[in-house]
Amino acid sequence: MPHVTYLGFPRIGRRRELKRALESHWRGESSATELLDTARDLRHRHWALAREAGADSVPVNDFSLYDHVLDTAVLLDAIPDRYRALDAADPLAAYFAMARGVQTASVDLPALEMTKWFDTNYHYLVPELSTGQRFAARTDKLIGEFREATAAGHLGRPVVLGPISFLRLAKTTDGSDALALLDAILPAYVDVLTALAAEGAAWVQIDEPCLALDLDDTARDAYRHAYATLAAANGPRILLATYFAALDDNLPLAVSLPVAGLHVDLVRAPEQLEAVAQALPTDRVLSAGVVDGRNIWLSDPGKVMGQLRALSARIADDRLWVATSCSLLHVPIDLTGENDLRSSLRDWLSFARQKIAELRRYADALAGDPDAMNALARQSERVATRAKSSDVVRVDVRARLRQLTPQAAQRRSGYSSRVVSQRERFGLPELPTTTIGSFPQTQELRKARSAYRAGKLDTATYEAVLRDDITRAVRFQESIGIDVLVHGEPERNDMVEYFGEQLDGYAFTANGWVQSYGSRCVKPPVIYGDVARPEPMTVRWSAYAQSLTQRPMKGMLTGPVTMLQWSFVRDDLPREEVCRQIALALRDEVHDLEAAGIGIIQIDEPALREGLPLRRAEWANYLGWAVHAFRIAAGGVSDATQIHTHMCYSEFNDIIESVAAMDADVISIETSRSRMELLDAFTRFRYPNGIGPGVYDIHSPRIPSEDEMADLLTKALAVLRPDQLWVNPDCGLKTRGWPEVESALKAMVSAAERLRARVRAAA
Repeated sequence: MPHVTYLGFPRIGRRRELKRALESHWRGESSATELLDTARDLRHRHWALAREAGADSVPVNDFSLYDHVLDTAVLLDAIPDRYRALDAADPLAAYFAMARGVQTASVDLPALEMTKWFDTNYHYLVPELSTGQRFAARTDKLIGEFREATAAGHLGRPVVLGPISFLRLAKTTDGSDALALLDAILPAYVDVLTALAAEGAAWVQIDEPCLALDLDDTARDAYRHAYATLAAANGPRILLATYFAALDDNLPLAVSLPVAGLHVDLVRAPEQLEAVAQALPTDRVLSAGVVDGRNIWLSDPGKVMGQLRALSARIADDRLWVATSCSLLHVPIDLTGENDLRSSLRDWLSFARQKIAELRRYADALAGDPDAMNALARQSERVATRAKSSDVVRVDVRARLRQLTPQAAQRRSGYSSRVVSQRERFGLPELPTTTIGSFPQTQELRKARSAYRAGKLDTATYEAVLRDDITRAVRFQESIGIDVLVHGEPERNDMVEYFGEQLDGYAFTANGWVQSYGSRCVKPPVIYGDVARPEPMTVRWSAYAQSLTQRPMKGMLTGPVTMLQWSFVRDDLPREEVCRQIALALRDEVHDLEAAGIGIIQIDEPALREGLPLRRAEWANYLGWAVHAFRIAAGGVSDATQIHTHMCYSEFNDIIESVAAMDADVISIETSRSRMELLDAFTRFRYPNGIGPGVYDIHSPRIPSEDEMADLLTKALAVLRPDQLWVNPDCGLKTRGWPEVESALKAMVSAAERLRARVRAAA
């Protein structure tokens, strides 16, 4: 019978127990021991849940207090020098300092850079390396968790990020080639494998997602050298795991490596099944990723059983593993308790626990078990009802898409004409200051929203709370001299969920939480049907905020690509068609905001880069429809209406032309953690429009000084013209507290004023 397993499990707990434990510890309300106890309890709970659902073996070391890439850096002792003293005194405090930064009377350390994990909305911490870097195995966490799993009676398979992917995902602070450190890092990996073998580990899962990327000969040689070294370590059998894309031209390399098993993603890349089955050596295990680890739809038994039967005809059952396509990190834990979903929609869904149960059914059915075969027949019936549902297809939405003309994606004039109209309308100074959208959401505000949703607070009282919060945000911004204001978004729970709740075709879960980074969790909406906007979504509160001030007020929207990327998207329609549906709904909102007198409208697209396919050959197609969708949303407004967009934690160097093609009047981007390194893209490509490189890292509790921000702005002015430079934080301020936001924004305004004076003097 095939072996049932999965590549990793969500860490946060069904009700975000890890989030609460982390934030309690960071506030000083609970000890490190209490935090670690919660983490241990979650690991045991999740292993037991997976086994009860039908898993034969469980991954170990997939759990993390913050991020698995950061965990790998610690495992290899790749800790930057600035954290070493703290690490010697308190390793856990150093770990969180690398993740979040720390600022006390005696310690002021910025966090490591953070960016997206391939084409997902998960953020990882970027390891910092340099020439001469030394590595050493620090196996306490890895070995400790393997012992826990073994003692609990589980067949544990330790999981480690592979050496080539680790080096390729890292950055070097001196500009050197990270792969040049391969010979330095491999002894640490050998020590890890030796330690696992000594503990009795039969298998180790080594994740090499970079095997699905475009590789040159140097990278391929690095893989051969690395795995020849690891194979000689006499460690556990190696399951080499790839995911998120097909191996394609890297398949010959993958099957040539001296490993005992290979995992492939047959959900994202079902077309590689035949080639993999043919190329796999006869002594290797194939872990077939047949159930989607990144989406929440119940799998189609007809399709999956077809794949498994094709594999079973070539591969003996004792060499066939049935698995998820990738780690289940990207989906919620358990569908049980989602009683607010209508029953028909709930029947179409599958979360982490249910996905493992699906795998069990497939393995048992492949072995001829009649109960499993009957269960899959019922599952097929449930899947079929979705295709026939009247809730899924809307004739009016489909007709509007067909009637789209090229003109819909155009502004009335080019940027050089628009900017003149906008300067006349707004009269902003050089280096205008603004923020990205949200302001801190206090406990009082969150309690009021929760009470309102629970029916314990009437509408009038709740809206009075929102008006007070908006008024506070507006008055504060005026008092410190912010030039372009925001209303603070107190009415919004999440930048995607808020809009999805007001759009047809979207549904929402009660506990469908997914980790974005650290303790930050999101509850992605479910796009199950055609998308349309029944009525205005933001106009009322934006217009109210504008009525409070003479300064320009930004209307704030989440863009179509981000609404798509940060949702669980229907899999029965091309993603680009779903994105255009969302773009048309947002276009209506943009025009209504403009009609209400809102002259500056920000359409955030932080997920644009995230959606980029792993293979460069597929980029042009994706960027073409993604940029087109943004332009549909922003198209048709007057020249004097200024369109902003925001992107965070993305590398822009390789897509800067597409960013420019979006033709936003102003783009704001994250640059503070990288010390403006992301502006290198704008050195090569002379970006014509306005740009606000962030000067305040809002994902860290530390407060940058005025001098620090002024230094960042000076670096920006070395690349950008004064007339195109805006001054803003990296991202929205919702998760920060008012005291730190007030201090940081005052410093930001002062830094901008200092640089304005310098620019005037130079002129």
